[in-house]
Amino acid sequence: MKLNAESLKNRALWEEKGYKLPAYDREEVKKATMENPYWIHFGAGNIFRAFQANVVQNLLNNKELDRGLVVAEGFDYEIIQKMNRPQDDYTLLVTLKVDGTVEKTVVGSVVESCILDSEDEKEYSRLKEIFTKESLQMASFTITEKGYSLVNAKGELLGAVAQDFVDGPAKPASYIGKVVSLLHTRYVNGATPIAMVSMDNCSHNGDKLYAAVSTFAKKWFENGLVDEGFVSYIDDKSKVSFPWSMIDKITPRPDKSVEAILKNDGIEDLDPVITSKNTYVAPFVNAEEVEYLVIEDAFPNGRPALEKGGIMFTERETVDKVEKMKVCTCLNPLHTTLAVYGCILGHEKISDELKDAQLKKLIEVVGYEEGLPVVVNPGVLDPKQFIDTVVSVRLPNPFMPDTPQRIATDTSQKLAIRFGETIKAYVASETLNVQDLKMIPLVFAGWLRYLMGVNDEGVEFELSPDPLLESSRAFVKDVKLGESFDVETLRPLLSNQTIFGVDLYEVGLADLVCKYFLELISGVGAVRATLVKYVGE
Repeated sequence: MKLNAESLKNRALWEEKGYKLPAYDREEVKKATMENPYWIHFGAGNIFRAFQANVVQNLLNNKELDRGLVVAEGFDYEIIQKMNRPQDDYTLLVTLKVDGTVEKTVVGSVVESCILDSEDEKEYSRLKEIFTKESLQMASFTITEKGYSLVNAKGELLGAVAQDFVDGPAKPASYIGKVVSLLHTRYVNGATPIAMVSMDNCSHNGDKLYAAVSTFAKKWFENGLVDEGFVSYIDDKSKVSFPWSMIDKITPRPDKSVEAILKNDGIEDLDPVITSKNTYVAPFVNAEEVEYLVIEDAFPNGRPALEKGGIMFTERETVDKVEKMKVCTCLNPLHTTLAVYGCILGHEKISDELKDAQLKKLIEVVGYEEGLPVVVNPGVLDPKQFIDTVVSVRLPNPFMPDTPQRIATDTSQKLAIRFGETIKAYVASETLNVQDLKMIPLVFAGWLRYLMGVNDEGVEFELSPDPLLESSRAFVKDVKLGESFDVETLRPLLSNQTIFGVDLYEVGLADLVCKYFLELISGVGAVRATLVKYVGE
């Protein structure tokens, strides 16, 4: 058994092993999609393969759709070359349920994969062809928040972007440059409307995408490389929209235990591929069952009835409330808290951390007691019920192989949103006192302790990737467990509003962070002792 079109002709064999197979004529769907594509997605990663692709699969199965998806990859071409195409664009989705059962699905809704490479004439011509199609209603993105940035961590314009500003839309090298080039192709071929939908896990994601696209369009116009009408096209919401969205589904990297289940079924060639860009991909995706996708209903060229597949469509204000509820209170802050302390305490699975009495209590206080008072109920999802599900169902799921080390990636980029917004709300409130926040400062102190790269037993561990890792670590590089430390050294870091969202000195929380930090570095075992002291047994 191999994951490809030829092997899947033997449906009985796959079904005997418990696999749910596509219930539609994939060749007909592929033909219709290539002739009249309606949805292209940029970012061939796990979240897309486990969520959006499966939603479309279910709608195809139910005859609600007659066309599938096109996926394009612009960061790591090897994903398409070594994973999508050898598997005929099929994916194995393994849904890990809380009761220990697994649901195995062969997802075939992706019927074409493209490489976003302007140097490859064949690949780029096909993408240009897709963007000239009037049938194309939306281009969506899961390229991470960093994918929309035109500058590096120091605020300097990226080299490829700077060059693209000068060279224009013919053969751009940067990711966003290539996307804007495709939009320009659409503009000069009839200026048909389209929705550009960021589905990345970041605040006001549509605005981030718009800012990047608009900057390119204006620079190209200023440099005489496009006409002014293109800028107007980008800025006209009736032509090009940039809806906000909120997405939530945990999709850890492919796990060995899941791979073993599939191999036991007789499936071959499951070995993950680590690309030259260090992307870790496999023919299968393991994911939790719970999923949410809420999108601002702004589609100037129409859209498929994706609400029939569980995606929620609403107005921008509601998306904003849902996004803030999740990112600033009900999930992401809890995740980051577990990531930071999980690494220091030597945990290897998020689910194990929920068995840790101090860590479970810590996230409950961060979520229910400190965060929930400033959450505005969005109506489409109840905040308390959302946290209840996170704490009681999602995070404790022992069959979800998620790790604190994965979640700890890019923490410096997350603190401002995941905790800073709550602090700002307390400062602005007439009824809440920012000095009542005790556990969020403990998380900040934990991050400082994490940056030392030494666990609670005094043993070094590997820190997760982070664009500000080296500059942040510099503030604690001379700290030694059990030795005195001048916390004034931390002032430039703790006053950095880019990292924390606020100046912790201005809002009156820096002293508490420093107090906690001194306790956390007082010796081996001090992290556990500090948690017991402030969180309880």
